[in-house]
Amino acid sequence: MSVNKESVVTYEEVLKRNPVERAKKEKHPLDVRNDLPALIEMPYQALPEDDLLRLRWYGLYHDKPKIGDFMLRVKIPNGILSSPKLRAIGQISIEHAQNGGELTTRQDVQIHSVRLASLPSILAKLESVGLTTVGACGDNVRNITGCPAAGIAADEYFDPTPVVMDVARKFLSSREYSNLPRKHKFNISACPCHCSAPEINDVALVGMIHEGREGFAVWVGGGLSTVPRIAQSFKGFVEKDRALEVLLAITDEWRTDMRYRLTRSRARFKFMVDDDGAAAVRDRVEKRLGWKLEDLAEDPKPIGRTDHMGIQPQKQAGLFYIGFPVFPGLITGDQLVSAADILDEFGSDFRITREQNLILTGIREENVDVVVRRMADTGIDLNVNPIRGKSIGCTGSPQCNFAVGPTKPMVKELVEHLERVFGDRVSSLHLHVDGCPHACGQHHVGDLGFQGTTIRTDDGKAPGFDMYLKGGLGPCAKIGAPLLRRLSMEDTHLYTERIVRAYLNECEGAPLQEFFARHTDQELLTMMKS
Repeated sequence: MSVNKESVVTYEEVLKRNPVERAKKEKHPLDVRNDLPALIEMPYQALPEDDLLRLRWYGLYHDKPKIGDFMLRVKIPNGILSSPKLRAIGQISIEHAQNGGELTTRQDVQIHSVRLASLPSILAKLESVGLTTVGACGDNVRNITGCPAAGIAADEYFDPTPVVMDVARKFLSSREYSNLPRKHKFNISACPCHCSAPEINDVALVGMIHEGREGFAVWVGGGLSTVPRIAQSFKGFVEKDRALEVLLAITDEWRTDMRYRLTRSRARFKFMVDDDGAAAVRDRVEKRLGWKLEDLAEDPKPIGRTDHMGIQPQKQAGLFYIGFPVFPGLITGDQLVSAADILDEFGSDFRITREQNLILTGIREENVDVVVRRMADTGIDLNVNPIRGKSIGCTGSPQCNFAVGPTKPMVKELVEHLERVFGDRVSSLHLHVDGCPHACGQHHVGDLGFQGTTIRTDDGKAPGFDMYLKGGLGPCAKIGAPLLRRLSMEDTHLYTERIVRAYLNECEGAPLQEFFARHTDQELLTMMKS
């Protein structure tokens, strides 16, 4: 539904139209924690739907099927964990979540099969080491993402970690900022490769050096899901010490505009940017601030692409970080605890990447080989085809209630198929697989993207996929297009193999997007179908 930007929408109208806004008014979602003892005593079928909604503010979602098991998401700013925090999550997984775990594209950790009765002890354990689930879901500022090598990468413009942590502290548990129109996603990074995908966040602070000063370009209105958008630039610069002020002003401008509370389908900041334009939003933000951003003639552009995998020197002399692929984003509690033990002996901290992998930091050169060997003993091997660290899959079936197909198994099958056929020739490809349009696996911006759907067969309905091409991140960031729809699992494998073969035969070594740019949609379809 489009809302005229000149119209005046009242809060009373919002309450009439939007049941989620009514639920938040009746009881602030953060207050549901006080009700946990009573909720735990209830039969699952008797739990009030509004309270199940409010539990999302504590990172809790239904697992599928809805029989009393939940997914719990731990909020980890910039994906950085000390070994005590890492060990605590691993122990919780072992004790309360069947030893399962999942690294997410927003640098969180998720565990499944959690029972409501376990929540008080889980939250207490997390809080004892300085962790929280507050704001990991719900209408909050979600986990703040950034470069997983922040503070240690030899080529970063500056260390943005203090900014990330200041912003995280300001928004955490704030009642005012825990009642946004819907979720709100920040990305803050000074990685010259833009590794954490600023293009697809509601607000991105993109690190740069401007006239000798450290700070950020401001990008707004990015996001995926059913209405995907690449972020637009404010064409403005903010010094790092004033970054929090800008984020507060942007969030205040959006959260107080009742147009974006009328309906959940348009309750995202990207719609304000769509409706009013980035320039007009910037003007209003500057009025709130009482000062103007510095104009930028040109936005920072990524100098290349990196996933921060492998053995890399840190800016700290004599130290290395090691990026390990976690394929396909699944990790056990035992592996988390083992990684904590390794860090206690040899390193510093644990980092989660946007591509669902992990990094161990602070490794002395003489210990690099033993750390690689010890991690391989846990089942996390550095020496695999790099495509495994570049390929993403959302949670998918059987746990996610929105997914219509198995995503992580599909990532695994597609990658293993390409490895069998092409070997290391596919090491640079990024495959992104989603189980539904929500795009947690970011299929719109993968080299090859796949969105789960259903198809009809002689035996009834079966899982299938839509196939997206021409998407990508970086200097030519673009939302991919679904060139093929409702493919069977077998056809998805076949068409993927054919398009990859055509690419390798024509321009192996160049980015896949360059190959796509040479051909019309019809030409690409012909390659896949013949």
